[in-house]
Amino acid sequence: MKTSGLAELEAVLAVARHRSFRAAASELSVSTSALSHAIAALEARIGVRLFNRTTRSVSLSEAGAQFVQHVAPALSTIRDALEQAGSFRDTPSGTLRINTSVGAAHQVMPVFIAFLQRYPDMKLDIVTEGRLIDIVTGGFDAGIRLLETVPQDMIAVPFGKRQRFAVVGSPAYFAQHKPPRTPADLAAHRCIRSRMPSGSIYQWEFERHGEPLRIDGDGALTLDEPGLMLAAARAGLGLAYLTEWNVDAELANGTLVRVLEDWTPPLDGLCLYYPGRRHVPAGLRALTEMIRDHADANRKRAAPKKKRGRVNSKA
Repeated sequence: MKTSGLAELEAVLAVARHRSFRAAASELSVSTSALSHAIAALEARIGVRLFNRTTRSVSLSEAGAQFVQHVAPALSTIRDALEQAGSFRDTPSGTLRINTSVGAAHQVMPVFIAFLQRYPDMKLDIVTEGRLIDIVTGGFDAGIRLLETVPQDMIAVPFGKRQRFAVVGSPAYFAQHKPPRTPADLAAHRCIRSRMPSGSIYQWEFERHGEPLRIDGDGALTLDEPGLMLAAARAGLGLAYLTEWNVDAELANGTLVRVLEDWTPPLDGLCLYYPGRRHVPAGLRALTEMIRDHADANRKRAAPKKKRGRVNSKA
């Protein structure tokens, strides 16, 4: 029997991950029709249907599920072997797939740009989404998230400064509403609510003197994207709960005003993370080193300068 190529097997795994030919084709940078024909040709060659297809859904058949169960670890081993062989190159090459959030991607973009400039044979495939996923089953090499959200079994490389949330409103809003002095005062305010990727409403988190507190503020507007919340706060529609990174510029120019600052302690910053049980690709090692260098440079810039002692002229 004619053997299958690695590209066909990667195609099967991609469709199995996404349960969608269109999404898998986008990941593999091929057309949907080319991917569909490749899968159909493989099914015809081995004599079984791997996927059940309808106009609305794609799912693995029983034979397909067993096929993927055996092929996935074998392909992982092959990828590791190829990566280890490629590590002997003078410069890393290949594609790194990284899962992160939109906000984190904006913060780490300067590192991505510097990485591609230094390693022209590398490619980065950055996927942004709000929900936290299993990067292994999702087919990603690494993820970038807040350190506190990273699974314990991952290797984490911190690089971002500590993050804080901020409760903000426009000067026009505070001209009509007395600023809250405690989180309990938010009951008298319009809050711009945040919907999580799971569909639940995010409760604003506060802490003071070691006592945590969660507030589910009331408001007429619910959004699921920080940029929209920022625009709504600027327009005076209510108070927003966003990271300092999102609102730093507005606070600096006076477009927004911050309240309850002493109720929002700092959290651990961003980190790059990846599975520890696998061979680390050369490209990922190079990106990790660059992120560590970036973190070291930031720490040095943030460190207070030592005051020079006064010279005793009588000595």
